[in-house]
Amino acid sequence: MIASTQTNHPLVPSKDPRSAANALDAACARLRAAGMRITQPRIAILTVIINRAQPTSIEQIHGELEPGSCDLVTVYRCLGAFERIGLVRRSFFHNGTSLYELNAGETNRYHVVCKATNRVAPIAPELTAELRESIRRIEENLRQAGYENVSHVVEFFGVAPAGTPARTAHLGSVTE
Repeated sequence: MIASTQTNHPLVPSKDPRSAANALDAACARLRAAGMRITQPRIAILTVIINRAQPTSIEQIHGELEPGSCDLVTVYRCLGAFERIGLVRRSFFHNGTSLYELNAGETNRYHVVCKATNRVAPIAPELTAELRESIRRIEENLRQAGYENVSHVVEFFGVAPAGTPARTAHLGSVTE
């Protein structure tokens, strides 16, 4: 999901508690830089997102919070604020449900969502590089044509082969 040169970024999710603490510190610094307060609900939400290895729905985030620590409306509001400052990136399930992942500052990561199970699998890095280059050219062309504040959303959906765990999707094949 993340290129090897990006794995040491402070916002990349990690199972190592020290790395998670560093990621939380970096995320809090971004909140402060945006003029936002550091609150317990925001810390709890960020901690859940940091510990997730894939894009996550608001309901999944809320379900992983300590009971009573934060209501669902607060999760919605926090994620909206995080998205506005670029701290999280939003993607979607095929049914339109929003998914959120920490934005570690790298270029967009692309994945495929299984329509049957909602499992998210990353697109192979070499294919992602090709996709990024094509999108970069299109966005540049749009800017030259006078468009401002150009952005994009690219989502892939399909039904994964039966019994397959989350894997990296390649053209015509799947590898672990």
